[in-house]
Amino acid sequence: MPLAAAHRLRLVLTEDRMAICRLGPGDGAPAWATRGSWWSMSRTPDELSIVCAETAVPQDVQASRGWRRLRFEGPLPLDQTGILASVTGPLAAAHVSLFAVGTYDTDYVLIPDAQRNAAIAALEAAGHSISAGM
Repeated sequence: MPLAAAHRLRLVLTEDRMAICRLGPGDGAPAWATRGSWWSMSRTPDELSIVCAETAVPQDVQASRGWRRLRFEGPLPLDQTGILASVTGPLAAAHVSLFAVGTYDTDYVLIPDAQRNAAIAALEAAGHSISAGM
């Protein structure tokens, strides 16, 4: 059974515009990144990546702006397989860029706002439902 058929998900497209930022590996977590209601940080030996409200990001920070967040309605079981693939596959087939972030309870996929209509069409064609949310 194709993954999209196995997982028919409910996704919520949030209204806020997000930015994906890259800071240096030795940089500390900046206060501006945590000012919004939703943010995520990941540190590796090579970088500090931050996803946060676009309006919070200073102009001199290396960032990709103009992303929208799709929230998977959850909680999702940590041992369930194929959930993310059921969304990323249709988006890849529609040539929609994405950036994935996971939490303990659910997953998020960020899509470029400019590709929002193509993303929604691809996901609905794959059997997922999309609603507007905060």
